[in-house]
Amino acid sequence: MHDPRFKRLLKEFFAEFFWLFFPDWAARFDFDSTGWLDKEIVSDALEGETRFVDVVAQVATHEPVPGPDGRSADRWLALIHVEIEAATKVAPLRRRMFHYYEPLRRRHDLPVLPVGLYLRVGLEGIGWDAYEEHFWEHRLVRFDYPYVGLPALDAEQYVRQDNWLGVALAALMRVPKERRIELAGEALERLVNCPENIYRKTLLCECVSAYLPLDEQQRQQFEDMVRNHPDPGVQAMEIGLLDAVELRGVERGKEEGRLEGRLEGRLEGKLEGKLEGKLEGKLEGKLEGKLEGQREVLRKQLESRFGPLPPAAAAQLHTQTSEQLTELACALLEATSLGDLGLGG
Repeated sequence: MHDPRFKRLLKEFFAEFFWLFFPDWAARFDFDSTGWLDKEIVSDALEGETRFVDVVAQVATHEPVPGPDGRSADRWLALIHVEIEAATKVAPLRRRMFHYYEPLRRRHDLPVLPVGLYLRVGLEGIGWDAYEEHFWEHRLVRFDYPYVGLPALDAEQYVRQDNWLGVALAALMRVPKERRIELAGEALERLVNCPENIYRKTLLCECVSAYLPLDEQQRQQFEDMVRNHPDPGVQAMEIGLLDAVELRGVERGKEEGRLEGRLEGRLEGKLEGKLEGKLEGKLEGKLEGKLEGQREVLRKQLESRFGPLPPAAAAQLHTQTSEQLTELACALLEATSLGDLGLGG
């Protein structure tokens, strides 16, 4: 299942998504009027299933959408349904797109534009896909919908555009393996210096950090590149993001370890408990080391920007939690003095 943060990114940059991939359509929508149908539910009464549709927006149009039968009144309001697929197969999304369309159309009595977004399947990059049902040689149903297959798009083309969502999504696009780390650095440098506000910059940078498909070795190279990047903004922005990714991984590992311990403990008893205790001890040590590293990098960035830290400010920095350090790193991009950061000493 894809990360919910991708939904947040898509909703925040919804207009940019259409200008990036469907510019002809983008001009026909009034995205300033966008309203969200949060937690939109599609139920299957026969199978007893209830599913949440990924992203559904209600948007006014600049031109009418004709009624389906040629006699119904034209509508100046429509739904845009974007369904995200993170699997490496296309069939599951095709079926969902068809089964979600009719309930949305019937419940809201509005025209519905369905869009499929593939994170791991490229197909032809941008195009039209279809769901079909047959009875022997007869095709009973054909349901068409537009799609975007990110892995088939050229990352080099999008990372140089001024559509900042495209720069971030380059992390999911096609790029030679040996060029991937360098391209990530270019994307981050452009994003931290773009004119968006801190919140939107953070969402964009997090996309690059989280979705760049790297193995463990390349992940380490990526972190080293970020921490030694010549642009202080890249370092400041990524201090918190890299630490957050690490913390999420450790916490997930702890939860899996506890579940495994409960199951295997029935068979291995005290031995499993001892092993689990050692594992948690190592994880706690790793977290503390990460925190110290985060403090040290932020200290260097502060001194590079404002000069040597006063003793009181240095002591205050040493007491900050990981979340507080992350907030300081983000605030550093716009701060003009230590006082702006609450470190006036």
